[in-house]
Amino acid sequence: MSNPTKGVLFALFATLLWSVNMVIASGIKDHIPPIGLAFWRWTIACLVLAPFALKSTTRNFTIVKKHLRYLVFTAVLGITIFNTLIYIAGKTTSAVNLSLIAISIPLFIVVISRIIFKETVSNLKIIGIVTIITGVLVLITKGSLQALLKINFTIGDLLMLVACFFFAYYTILVRKKPPELTPKVFLFSVFVIGTLLLFPFYLCEHLFYKKVVFDTKTILITTYVGIFASLVSFYLWNEAIRLIGTSKTALIYYLIPIFSGILAYFFLNQAIGLIQIISMGIIVSGLLITNKK
Repeated sequence: MSNPTKGVLFALFATLLWSVNMVIASGIKDHIPPIGLAFWRWTIACLVLAPFALKSTTRNFTIVKKHLRYLVFTAVLGITIFNTLIYIAGKTTSAVNLSLIAISIPLFIVVISRIIFKETVSNLKIIGIVTIITGVLVLITKGSLQALLKINFTIGDLLMLVACFFFAYYTILVRKKPPELTPKVFLFSVFVIGTLLLFPFYLCEHLFYKKVVFDTKTILITTYVGIFASLVSFYLWNEAIRLIGTSKTALIYYLIPIFSGILAYFFLNQAIGLIQIISMGIIVSGLLITNKK
């Protein structure tokens, strides 16, 4: 299997795992407090990765120390802030608004890649991006322009927009990863640093707002998001960036509404209508256009 093919598959699987996470999240926002969910998500990811990465990270501690500033900045954006903001935003805004604002992530990545790495954005890629955005908007609004105009934005929407920018910048920073930091050491270092920086905020939430109740539902949810939507997906996403670059990896993120719709159909009995099928076709067409040579 060639590196580009592998990179696309890695990005697809990462996006699929995040789509499952979104379907799960839609049903548990009142069950687990946002910072608590984020903290235990990354704690589980650290514990699962530790047996495979602790020894090599300790052995390469000099390298970790050398790049500590870079690792802290990357951890703050991708681990401490990004998902925590999404969970907080979900308390005050609708899933429709979150989906609409999530469109900005690949756009942020393409723009920042153009500025930092001087990656050219061809006319064909611009057409593809516009096509993808059109497909996502059709999916969200069910083909009604009136529905788009009636969407009300809240503080949660602003938080989601900030979260999208941070994840875009995290993706760019992954591309700048020093070569002496192996994927395993990089991932473990970022996870641990990000979780430690999240702990004081979790403590405040635990003491003054709402405690995490460790019932069966909480344990199952945090285990899934900790292993699959955190450890596995972030590894796949980071490797996809290394193999096919930031812009191509970013565009695959647009498949989240498609994956989420299909998963909701099978697991939540939510019907897929003609508008959804049309919008999925438009999104896939846009992806094919942007990846044309």
